[in-house]
Amino acid sequence: MLLTKLENAKRLYALKSNQTLPEYKRYIFEAVRASPAKLTAIYGSRGVGKTTTLLQLLRASTLTHSQKLYISCDHASLQGVSLFDFVDEFSKRGGELICIDEVHEADNFEQELKSIYDFLDIKVYFTGSSAIALSSADFARRYSMYHLNFLSFREYLELVFDVTLPQYTLEKLLENHENIAQDIIGILPSKKIIKLYDDFVKGGIYPFYFEDESRYIDRINETINKILHIDLGKIYAISPDKIDTLKKLLSTICVSKPLEFSMDGLAKTVGITRATLYKYIEYLHKAKLITHITHEAKRFANVRKSDKLYLANTNLFEALCLNRDIGTVRETFFVSMVHEIHTLHYASRGDFLVDEKYTVEIGGKNKNFKQIKDIENSFVVADDIEVGFGSKIPLWLFGFLY
Repeated sequence: MLLTKLENAKRLYALKSNQTLPEYKRYIFEAVRASPAKLTAIYGSRGVGKTTTLLQLLRASTLTHSQKLYISCDHASLQGVSLFDFVDEFSKRGGELICIDEVHEADNFEQELKSIYDFLDIKVYFTGSSAIALSSADFARRYSMYHLNFLSFREYLELVFDVTLPQYTLEKLLENHENIAQDIIGILPSKKIIKLYDDFVKGGIYPFYFEDESRYIDRINETINKILHIDLGKIYAISPDKIDTLKKLLSTICVSKPLEFSMDGLAKTVGITRATLYKYIEYLHKAKLITHITHEAKRFANVRKSDKLYLANTNLFEALCLNRDIGTVRETFFVSMVHEIHTLHYASRGDFLVDEKYTVEIGGKNKNFKQIKDIENSFVVADDIEVGFGSKIPLWLFGFLY
């Protein structure tokens, strides 16, 4: 039986390997490819390009076709099959590299991967939902893990114009943003960076935007439904009737300002208890549908401060609600681009505290320093400006951190 399953998987891989792949590689590609780990994980939200990255890794491998394989654990032919037994069969027959997609769809996947690590001589790349809750610290020590986020503004521009653009550390961006902004605009065929930013806010955060722009919002809605019904439903055993509550919570966050509701008020609006609300917020945060930001004071004590809730990216506004607050959209962009690699808290003075060091106030082009004056390492991050000056930095530049 296993041999039959393996032969079928090889046939499906042959078909998949003949498909046209994008030449563009996401920002984690080279790091994942160079990983010396026996098991290497790529996790992230649906639609961000995990499967494409796996297939690109296979294509870049110098192994022969028979020595490498791609499988997806959500395929019907693998239902009820032990992942360890399957990989063992492939390894015994000369397999050196296997890419396992949607690993969270496999039964008991943690133990199966642990056994593969302990007993088999084979390199494994695997992908999983960002909502996966790994229960075993012992297992987590056995593999390298890379998070694949949504497209950054930098990556979006590279895809639109087929150019190569640098990424910058936060420190370099803060220190030298005027020259950096001029350099970036100088590289772009279109110098209208504000128009390009506006376009990105509405569409282009998921790579499938470049497959069919006309169906983009429909695809986002399909992605949201799959995350809720398949990923969260399976991983956290959420019943179908509770999925509707998660959707209502998402829609409420979409039309509300981040601090418009207290947690008690939000729980009442959605129709659930406060305890259930916090549980659902955690699920949606892990699934990369929302981002949960706590107050800076909560770093030190159990302070009674409401938390800020944002949609995970600005394109979700297009799918979930017609009306949105421009200030919330600006903050959502900043959070989605910065939160990937930096710590964020919201602050009593200013909007955010980044890496417990930099205070940031976000606003339009006329935003002043009144709210953050006399605060060391403070900056105004302004929408609708191409190039900043001094401690005033264009909002769009924060899309170049990865």
